[in-house]
Amino acid sequence: MVKEKKKCFLKDQTGAAMIIALIMMVVLTLIGIASTFTSTFEIKLSGNKRGATDAFYAADSGVNVIAARTDNFNRTNYDPTTHNYNPFTDSDNVNVTNVQLNVNYKSDRKGPPRIGGYTAIKLEYDHFVIQSIGKDQVEISPIKSVCTLEERVVRILPAQE
Repeated sequence: MVKEKKKCFLKDQTGAAMIIALIMMVVLTLIGIASTFTSTFEIKLSGNKRGATDAFYAADSGVNVIAARTDNFNRTNYDPTTHNYNPFTDSDNVNVTNVQLNVNYKSDRKGPPRIGGYTAIKLEYDHFVIQSIGKDQVEISPIKSVCTLEERVVRILPAQE
C-alpha cells in the first residue's frame, strides 16, 4: 500500500509575501494619486484667491486715486444728461492698475449725509458714487477675477447766498 501525500493549499505559504507586497503597492499608489489630486486642487484654490485679491486691490486703488483729488468732484466735469464722469480722461489722474471707473453725480440726493444726527447749516452737499471695476492682472489663468467697488463721496461746499 502506497501512502498518498495530500497537499493542503491553505498551509502552504509560498507566494504570500508577494501578494501582501502587491496589496501594499496598490494602497500606496492610491495614497499617492489622492495626494496629487489634493495638491493640484490646493494650487488652483490658492491661484483663485490670489486673483480675487489682485482684483480687489486694483478696484480699491482706482477708488483711492480718484478720491484723492477734489477736482474730480467738480460738477462742471460731469455730462449734464447722464451725470457721469470718467476721471481717467483727465491726464492728472493716473490709471496704474487699468481699472474701469465711473463717477456718478447724484443730483437727486440733497442734504447732509447722516453722521451721528448732526447737521451743519449754511452748507451745500454734492453726492457722488465712485464705481471701480478691477480685474486680475496676471495673464496665467484664462478666467479672470473681477471685483466691483462702489464708494459714496459727499463734497461739502459753503452755501451760496
